[in-house]
Amino acid sequence: MKNKIVLAYSGGLDTSVLLSWIKDTYNAEVIAFCANIGQDDELKGLHKKAKQTGALKIYIDDLQEEFARDFIYPMMQAGAIYEGQYFLGTSIARPLIAKRMVEIARAEGATAIAHGATGKGNDQVRFELTAAALAPELEIIAPWRDERFRNDFPGRAEMIAYCEEKKIPVQASAKKPYSMDRNLLHISYEAGILEDPWFDAFAPANKGMFTLSVDPEDAPDKAEYVMLDFVKGDCVAVNGKTMTPLQVMKALNKLGGKHGVGRVDMVENRFVGMKSRGVYETPGGAVLHFAHRQIESLTMDREVMHLRDSLIPQYATMVYNGFWYAPERLALQALVTETQKNVTGTVRVKLYKGGIYVAGRKSSVSLYNPHIATMEADPTKAYDQDDATGFIHLNGLRLRVNSSVHAPKSAGKKKGLK
Repeated sequence: MKNKIVLAYSGGLDTSVLLSWIKDTYNAEVIAFCANIGQDDELKGLHKKAKQTGALKIYIDDLQEEFARDFIYPMMQAGAIYEGQYFLGTSIARPLIAKRMVEIARAEGATAIAHGATGKGNDQVRFELTAAALAPELEIIAPWRDERFRNDFPGRAEMIAYCEEKKIPVQASAKKPYSMDRNLLHISYEAGILEDPWFDAFAPANKGMFTLSVDPEDAPDKAEYVMLDFVKGDCVAVNGKTMTPLQVMKALNKLGGKHGVGRVDMVENRFVGMKSRGVYETPGGAVLHFAHRQIESLTMDREVMHLRDSLIPQYATMVYNGFWYAPERLALQALVTETQKNVTGTVRVKLYKGGIYVAGRKSSVSLYNPHIATMEADPTKAYDQDDATGFIHLNGLRLRVNSSVHAPKSAGKKKGLK
């Protein structure tokens, strides 16, 4: 009886070759799996193509709602951004895909899962760490780390020739001068012409590269206002219309993209050790992240906010490096959930030519009290300005002691004075 292997499959040249190569090399039955996480029209004709390529079976599962609800939303609650810029669109999708592959492998009695991630990138780590956490008994097959595969396919030409020989139905069109990865949260662009960090991805000549957003210079000349309602840290309505997490992401992608928001061009630090350059479109995620922060500013206790904020780099790094199912991320998520219990209210944002601006926020559990904050007389008498004298004096104590011990002996003396 042949072993069964579950392969992450997209129907493109690489995974089509992988499907056939794995089937022959391992003398196995290959079950193809494609997760619909918002790729749009990239899924057309996939079932027929996989069967013609030699798959025993293909799963095409719509995971968009789960992706938005159980992955994007918890990450947004944490305020996670990697290295101050990246909204983690590709990173957060991988544990969901790998989780579903594990479920299919168990249902089908497969002994291994396979992926087409290269040996130089982050995705191999994300897929395999998820499998390690959820199904350590499964074998991992990573052909790009197999010298046999690299010898067989040193380049794209060899892949195309292989498909012609095997009658594998792929379109051998000219390769784009960059690679793309799309899902509900973003589109990423990397490699090819983008490997030169001096290359201007946002130059007018490169407008055709972008899909989710217009060039800010081409965005409407009139600003648009958007209302977002939050309950316990989750956006539950846009412009007064109650929505599921998936519907929120789709609505914000459309609105943000219309005004050219959420574009990022950065050089980031990969987990495997090298720097890489990536260009990202995250219109809906950028709007949601910004609005979420605004309602937090109104409703979160200062020390709770500062504690959570101090952990953002660690949380983002966990997601980026593939530790979504690690105990430390789960523990940190529990803390994040606790911080969000009063993050409820409404935020109004203004979108204009690539910018996101706050235009108001309100909450029934707001911690902001205008009577206390006012520069006029405080009717609540909650704050006595005389108290600030002792407050400052006590906070300055260690500074005065430090200065008396370490300050230069000449400090404070004027020339001519003894």
